[in-house]
Amino acid sequence: MAGVPQEPAYHAEGDVLTHTRMVAETLAGLDEWRALAAEAERTMLFAAALLHDVAKPVCTRIETDGRVISPRHAHVGGTMARALLWAGDGLDTAPPFPMRETVSRLVRYHGLPLWFFEKPDPTRAVIEASQSVRLDWVALLAEADVRGRICDDQQELLDRIALFRAFCEESRCYRNPRAFASDHSRFVYFHRPSADPDYAAFDDTVCEVILMAGLPAAGKDTWIREHHADWPVISLDQLRRELHITPKDDQGKVVWAAKERAREHLRRHESFVWNATNITRSIRAPLIELFASYRARVRIVYLDANRDTLLQRNAARAQRVPAAIIEKLARKLDVPDLTEAHQVEWIW
Repeated sequence: MAGVPQEPAYHAEGDVLTHTRMVAETLAGLDEWRALAAEAERTMLFAAALLHDVAKPVCTRIETDGRVISPRHAHVGGTMARALLWAGDGLDTAPPFPMRETVSRLVRYHGLPLWFFEKPDPTRAVIEASQSVRLDWVALLAEADVRGRICDDQQELLDRIALFRAFCEESRCYRNPRAFASDHSRFVYFHRPSADPDYAAFDDTVCEVILMAGLPAAGKDTWIREHHADWPVISLDQLRRELHITPKDDQGKVVWAAKERAREHLRRHESFVWNATNITRSIRAPLIELFASYRARVRIVYLDANRDTLLQRNAARAQRVPAAIIEKLARKLDVPDLTEAHQVEWIW
């Protein structure tokens, strides 16, 4: 972060490292942070303050007119924070999954209080965020972010945060996730742009699809054997072996064959398991859309393990994945949340 420039109009204090130090010091002095009952809560927020601009070194660029911008640094930063904490470099032990994920989501959403009203649908924006992070903590981090800088519009930014707090209270999602009439109602809300969060949707699902997710060696195959050994399983690894296609080859035939098998089960209203890494939302979304189009209830089962455990398990497997590939996938990992499916289970 040292030496990474910031737009002087918004950050007259200097580079990203200077700002980060000011934000951490500011957070530690806020009464709301000091009043948090649990040390773990203070720790997660403090870690988020340290990492909130972790992506600015890779996202910052200088425009032709001299302006300094860092587009998508919060979104990229959430993914980077997750990967850094998963690896645990520089720490005595890697943080447990719930702590790691909370910090990642705080980094991801730390700018929301300042810009939520410019979203196409502010209500949906805050309700969506509330499904994976406490918005009162997001507001607290945003306050530290604003107070930990030098700028002419500081009071205006603080007023936006106050508006965000009131808006989230009104939307019933400030300290807890916005509640829905049912899991299916929540699913409908997040998959239909014009849906009403108070609408109690009729559940017309006819079967269930379990979508596995997790890095290689996280334990997906073991979980399936222990919990759903009697269910049909569509395994992309197994299909590769059947089709004599390696992971380095074009995967189009594998995915096509897997989807065709899925459609066969769906037409018969048969529940089944889709077994693959599915580490990003962009991979999961079209699969969930396919399953839902046949009126399937979708359950995501995400399995997690820290780097050391994962690499040890992988080394003991008959069909090992190169460690460098696991590290690369970990840097892309997008942990599923409740906006994606009827049900999400996180196992660590």
